[in-house]
Amino acid sequence: MARRPLPRILSKDSAQIARTQIARSRELARTAADSATDVLHPLITVTRGLRRLASAGRRKWADTPKDRRGPLLFLAASAILVVALVPYGPLLAVVTVMAAAAWQGRDRTPPGPEGPDASRSERLRALYEALVPYFSGPEDPAPLYAHGGEWEKAFVEHEFDDGGRVGHLVIRYPACFADGDPAARARIEQLLTAKAGRGREYRFAWDEEGNQLTVTVLPPLPADVPAQHFVTAPGETVLGFTDPSEVQRTLPLCYGEEERIDVPPVVWRTGVRSTEPHLLAMGHPGGGTSTLLRSIALQALRYGDVLIVDGGGTGEYACLTGRDGVLAVECALPGALASLEWAAQETERRLIAINLARQAGDPPPADTRRPLWLLLDRPGVFTHLAAADGRKDPQALLQVPLRHGRAANVTVVLAEQFDSADALSDAVRQHTRARVVLGAAAPQQVEAVLGVPPHTTPPAHLPPGRGYARLGSGPVHRLQVPRTPDPYDEATSDADRQAVLELLPPRSRPADAEPPVPADLSKPAAKEAPRTAEAVPAES
Repeated sequence: MARRPLPRILSKDSAQIARTQIARSRELARTAADSATDVLHPLITVTRGLRRLASAGRRKWADTPKDRRGPLLFLAASAILVVALVPYGPLLAVVTVMAAAAWQGRDRTPPGPEGPDASRSERLRALYEALVPYFSGPEDPAPLYAHGGEWEKAFVEHEFDDGGRVGHLVIRYPACFADGDPAARARIEQLLTAKAGRGREYRFAWDEEGNQLTVTVLPPLPADVPAQHFVTAPGETVLGFTDPSEVQRTLPLCYGEEERIDVPPVVWRTGVRSTEPHLLAMGHPGGGTSTLLRSIALQALRYGDVLIVDGGGTGEYACLTGRDGVLAVECALPGALASLEWAAQETERRLIAINLARQAGDPPPADTRRPLWLLLDRPGVFTHLAAADGRKDPQALLQVPLRHGRAANVTVVLAEQFDSADALSDAVRQHTRARVVLGAAAPQQVEAVLGVPPHTTPPAHLPPGRGYARLGSGPVHRLQVPRTPDPYDEATSDADRQAVLELLPPRSRPADAEPPVPADLSKPAAKEAPRTAEAVPAES
């Protein structure tokens, strides 16, 4: 299938996306050049010395008057003859010339100043003085941290960016510091964030065995990656993009017909063999949870069917109504209850069909192998409405898809806001092992959703779709969701609107068509075996 070129206006963001890849390529090239220089250093030095000696000889010959050039040539020829007649003379001459060339070819550049300049030294000293109250102890006979002490012993490594701010720092701390206490760590991290420079993201790596703290400034994640077809296999969904050091895989992104950039993704695997078959996304208003659901829906429609329940009622998913593969987009409580009840029955039907096929030794039916996605945006709103009307909680209908969805190839994705987190049922909390937090959330809120605190400090300003993701018991990743806005929103740019509209499947049925009716769940009766005529004994 031919790639669809995206608007050229988006190519201006490729420099931000490829910054990490270019840095990695430069580091590899620099390492190869340093290795080659170390191996060929003697030859380079001798060659440089011979060139300098030849230049000096040419200058000497040019400065010699013409009436003295004849005697000079005679003297040089006599010296060459004497050297040729002396035993081992040519060998000694070659050794002497090589030694003179090596001496003349030595590096004469003056050594650079050791350590940082005055301004950077003052910044490191101020950072050292700020850490003294936290890392010093009155019982320590040889304190590493003391007012007026030497910061060179405490800071093992230090690097600065182009703006003169700290970019990388390795700090030694005394063994008496309680590095296993989260509160003590949080105080140090907050202090370093304030002193090293606000408005940036930092990663803190605590080496408890070696008593060292590594502080690294993280580059901002690309926030302008448009929605597009990602190169993934069936059962793989791209939640967003993260740091190159966090994952071992990259995805090619196409900007136009010739430009192509590799970006590290956060890939969520679903299906029968998935360990995290369902996902829960939490965030504040405007954090990007609806954008995440739209991005997942566009990727799911390539291989499966999608059922959307919009509790917010803002029309965020109107562009999907009536599309091929979209079973329904429900924005009212009665429709949501009917759709979720059908989804529960469809899950049971799939389980029975798969079980009967396995008992008969046949492969699962084709309709059970096609993935079914249930996307619920703010289900807590319907929970309150159902309680007010005396109806059944819609989340109670999710118990069957959540518990048996992996075997039936049914995936549930929920997006909820923090102010309605208490309305989530126990089944949702228990079976959604893939978690995403988007927007400006406090570290305590992130830890409550993901199970572990974030490993980086949140920046001052977060673009929509920026947050953290954790799949099961894996590590926490920084996440930036691809830009997938509502194409019917007036605030959406023309480039983003066209990118989303190109991904939408066509409409081949009316928008108000009813969802398919579930098949009969009763087990088919066994056919009665034909009776055989019994032999009657002959009368004697």
